[in-house]
Order: sequence, then structure tokens, then C-alpha cells
Amino acid sequence: MNPGFLQTPIAYLKGVGPNRAETLQSELGIHVYQDLLNLFPNRYIDKTKYHKINELQKSNADVQVIGKIVHLKTVAQKRGSRLVAKFVDDTGEMELVWFRSQKWIRENLKLNIPYVVFGRTNWYSGMFSMPHPEMELLTEHEKNLKVGMQPVYPSTEKLGNKGITNRVIGKLMQQLFLETKGKFQETLSDKLSYELKLLPKNESLFNIHFPKNQELLAKARFRLKFEELFYIQLQLIAKNMLHKQKIKGFNFDQVGTLFNAFYANHLPFELTGAQKRVIKEIRADLGSNAQMNRLLQGDVGSGKTIVAVMTMLLAMDNSFQACLMAPTEILANQHYQGISKLLEGTGVSCKLLTGSVKKSARKPIHEQLEDGTLHILIGTHALLEDKVKFKNLGLAIIDEQHRFGVAQRSKLWHKNDYPPHILVMTATPIPRTLAMSLYGDLDISVIDELPPGRKPIKTVHRYDGNRLKVFGFIRDEIKKGRQIYIVYPLIQESEALDYKDLMDGYESIARDFPQPEFQISIVHGKMKPPDKDYEMERFVSGKTQIMVATTVIEVGVNVPNASVMIIESAERFGLSQLHQLRGRVGRGADQSFCILMTSHKLSNEAKTRLETMVRTNDGFEIAEVDLKLRGPGDIMGTQQSGILNLKIADIVKDNEILKSARYYAMQLLKDDPSLEKPENLAMRHAYAQLIKYKNIWNYIS
Repeated sequence: MNPGFLQTPIAYLKGVGPNRAETLQSELGIHVYQDLLNLFPNRYIDKTKYHKINELQKSNADVQVIGKIVHLKTVAQKRGSRLVAKFVDDTGEMELVWFRSQKWIRENLKLNIPYVVFGRTNWYSGMFSMPHPEMELLTEHEKNLKVGMQPVYPSTEKLGNKGITNRVIGKLMQQLFLETKGKFQETLSDKLSYELKLLPKNESLFNIHFPKNQELLAKARFRLKFEELFYIQLQLIAKNMLHKQKIKGFNFDQVGTLFNAFYANHLPFELTGAQKRVIKEIRADLGSNAQMNRLLQGDVGSGKTIVAVMTMLLAMDNSFQACLMAPTEILANQHYQGISKLLEGTGVSCKLLTGSVKKSARKPIHEQLEDGTLHILIGTHALLEDKVKFKNLGLAIIDEQHRFGVAQRSKLWHKNDYPPHILVMTATPIPRTLAMSLYGDLDISVIDELPPGRKPIKTVHRYDGNRLKVFGFIRDEIKKGRQIYIVYPLIQESEALDYKDLMDGYESIARDFPQPEFQISIVHGKMKPPDKDYEMERFVSGKTQIMVATTVIEVGVNVPNASVMIIESAERFGLSQLHQLRGRVGRGADQSFCILMTSHKLSNEAKTRLETMVRTNDGFEIAEVDLKLRGPGDIMGTQQSGILNLKIADIVKDNEILKSARYYAMQLLKDDPSLEKPENLAMRHAYAQLIKYKNIWNYIS
């Protein structure tokens, strides 16, 4: 069948027309035949079994019964009336009941003729009744496309109001299969289908919409999930390979004096095995003549900054400049302070550029960038301004890149005639499954061990009733010279309530930890930035022992002396937020603690989050649990949730299929990069169609 036929506008399908087409487009995104074909059922109702009336159970289940209507009556009730039919088979009787459309139903029902009725049963006054059943004459039922398992399609309130019920969509699907004669082009090679024992495309599509039995349905689902994930991976891997061939990068072939001298004389601690492995991967990229495009993942405190500095020194050894862009001023400041300190005595010049930098201070920065005397520029979005021109930018490092828009990132690429090497860093552990899908066209490095001497943070869950004991513990830690964070949740919708919680909490802490013996800082969103910075500074310099704050401290502050993180109403935080907050302590050599305070009323999901936090410090394990609880859209933030608009696969549940799809896509492209071999022509054609009709997701990394 001509694949172009599936691009026919949906209005032309018999039974649709312009009005229904408009509703299908706005509610389900169905514009052409292909979209309807790819509207896969959410679940199935098993219609393979016919029940006898005397076998019915009081279980409120959907059942199917063959029988006859022998009597009809209208029964008055408090409001209006109901139509009741006496329905019998050879084992007993039950009632069919209608509260709406009674006149039409009464006129169209036939007495003493066999019907197949389907619906949910209720036990009422010693008899089973079925309200608003689906009904079909037995003769019609036997003629129709035999559906053993009835599909239930996605629906919306508007569809229901416009009369586009599940039954109507089922009828349209039957019409589509009649018009296409159920013949669809095969999209996978014989070799792949044979190796994975996949059902052919035609059979898969038929059995996803009209499954004969559970076994065929399972095979159809597997085949279609594999295909969907396979083509996404094929595109991501092909994009990566093409990138390496086409986008030439500066060749950093020198590992020179700056890199070697820093390694020998300025490293504050021995690199971990993971850091050495990652630097090796980066060095291989930088010397490959292709532009590096690498994602560096590492938990809070795993030592990504050292890797960033050493990569920048490689750029300098090859006579290039480097920049580091962070999403907030706090983070940019912290990077600047940390990196300047590491580079003291190396002769490398490093400056900070953020929105707060005065105009007078900007001018020399711009001049030094252009004449090449400034080697490293660290900053926020301010780096993207047109005035910021580099002499020769060779490396751009982006921290927490999911907070930057695509247009912003591409601006950075165009600061040169050639794009710089790109290193993207994130402390938000991205589950492996999500990384494969969202960042499949980036090479990924992971720092999966903490620097030596770091003790794992001990995490405990305590109920509000234990507060006095917790306060006693805080006193002991302060006596040892340590500092404490106490964090309150912040939920925009209830700002007034949150503010009250924070102030109530602050007052009770101030009563229990009175001045002058104890000093307390407070930081929240309603404060002016200078006041916030002043309070932060008091805590960082050790003038205050306790910092009471909302989540403004989630990313940024680094206080090695802070050893206790208390999270109030911990049940109101998401897992990744809890993990990020916990990462604010444990920065020094002392044993650190995280105490999760909650009320006794906890949802099951909240219990899972708290148990996970107490059980593990592994950010990747936490991210996997988070992904299962929240789904991919939420994890990437709303602006990117549409990115995984999958038709049938689920990257959480179908993790194994995803791995398999990526493996086979990789093998195929290694063996036949242009898909030119005769046995791969079907896949080449399917791939071209997907790109042509924009049905494949173009992930932007």
C-alpha cells in the first residue's frame, strides 16, 4: 500500500466528516489516517467470554450476556423516571436499565429477539441489573469484525459531549482497516524480525486494535514498542555520528605545561578513578578532530569542578579560551570562587560576568576577551550578550543545561566561526533510561564515586513528636563547632502559609536557641537580594550557627562546616529536591546528618520517597525511583514534558526494550551507516517517512 495514503486528511474517512475531524484534531491530535492508526488503546475489556445469568457474581465487573428482552416498563422515581427491561436467558433473568434517551431506546428495542448485552452489573433488590448496557443484535454481533478483547481508547470530556464515544472510535478504526485492506508497509528488516521473533507489521497493527487473544496482544505490543524506541534511537545515534563526521572541532593535540603543572602541583587531592576515567574520555574527544558534545553527570560533591578546570587547561594549552555558563548568579559566583582558588599561582586569568557586574568593570573584561589576555570567563546568561566577543573560544562548559533554552545555547555556539567543544554538566542524576532517550545524541560520562575522605551522609526520618530530641542533637553538634541548616518547603500557591510556617518555625527555634549563646540566620524569597546575601555571608563565614531558610539554598551554597540538614515537612518535597538539599551537607571531613521531619499523616508515595532517602545516598538510584513515581515529563520540567510524547512505549516500564532497541540501532549503523544494503531498504524508507512527516521526535540536547 502507498504510504502516502496514510497521510490522507482524517475528514475523508467514511464516518468522520469536517465537524468530527475538527474535534479529533483538537482533542487527540488526529489529523491524518496515520494518526488514527497510531491511536493505541489504553486498556482492553475481555469479550471472549459469554456469561449465563445464573453465573453472575456480585463483583461490579463488566460482563457479556446473550438473551432476550421479554418485557419493558417505565418506572417513576423521585426525579423523572427510568426505563426497565426484563432480560432473560435459559438460566434466569436480570434487568436492563436506562435513565436517559428513554423514548429513542423504547422505539428501537425489539422484544423476543436475541441480543448480546455488555456492561457493568449491580446487585439491587435481589436481582442483577445493568445500567445503560452496550447492545447488539446477535446476528449483527456475529457479522462484525470479531473482537475478542475490546479496546478502550483515550478519551476526553469534549469527545464524549460530541458523541465520539469509544464505540465510535472503534467503528472508525474498523473503517480504516477496510479502506487500507489492513496492508501496511513492513518497517523492520527480515534479519531483525527473525532475530527478535517479532510479529510482522500488519499482524501487529491488527492485533493491537482487534486482538484475538492475550498472547497475540502481548506480541503486538512488544513489536510496536520496540519499533518506536528503535527509530528514536536510530535517529539519536545517527545524529551523533553525523555530528562527529560533519562538525569539525578544534584539535587539542597538546597536553601542555598548564595541564601537567596543575596536575603535579595544584591538585588539592588525589583524583578518584572515576574522575581519571572521565578526563581520559574528554581528552579522546578533544583530540579526535570532531566537536566534543559530552554530558558529564555526577552527584552533588562528586568533583565535577576539577574535571571542568582540567578540561579548560587543555583548551589553554592549545591556545584557546574557555567559558563556563551557570543558570543563576549564586551558582556562577560559587564556580568563580572555587575555580579562581584552584588556579591561584598558575598564571591563568579568570573573570566573572553576571547581570550584577557594574558597567565600568565590564569594559576591561570585553577588551581582554577580544585580545586573548583573558583565558576563562565564568558567568550567567550575560555571556550570551552580543558585546561579549572572544578571540578564540575553544571550549564552552554549561552547568545544569536543562535550565537554558535552545536559542540561548545556540547563541554560545556562534561566538566563533567554528563551534567550540561542548561539555554539559549536571548534578541532577538523570536515570539511565531517560538519558538514553533525552541525551542519546550526546556522549555521556558519569562520575560515580565520591572523593576520598568523604563520609556518606546518615539520613533518618523523625516525626514531629521527636522534635525535642532533635533539638538536643542540634545542641550537641553546635558544641562540636558545627553548623546547621533548617529548611522549610516553599510552594508558590500557598506563599502566605509557607511564610507563616517559616516564621513560626524561626520563632520556636529562636526560643530554644537564645542569643547571645546562639546566632541564627534567616533567608527566604521575600527578602531583598542584598539582605539575602548578607545573611548567607554571615552563615558561610561562621558568624551564625543555624541557617533557617526556604529552598533558596537548594543549589549553590557550599559550607564545609555545615554538618546537619533538617528538612521540615519533608513529605512536601519531591525526591530529587530532597536529594539536592541533602547534598548541601557532607562537604567537609566530618560525619554529616540529614533529618527528615514529617507529620504522622503520610501518603504511600511520600512513604516511598522517605524510605528511599533513608536507604540510599546514590543519586542514580534515587532518580530511578523518582522516574517511576513521577513519570518522564515531570522530571524534565514542564517545558520539556512534551519531549517524550511516545505513542505506545513507556521508557520507565519498557526499560529493557529500550536497551535492546539502542543496541540493535547501534549495530545497524555500525554495519551500514547509510542504510544502503538491500536488506535494510525497508528501514531506510521507514526512517525517511518518519522524518518527512515529522512523526519522529527530534530531541534537542
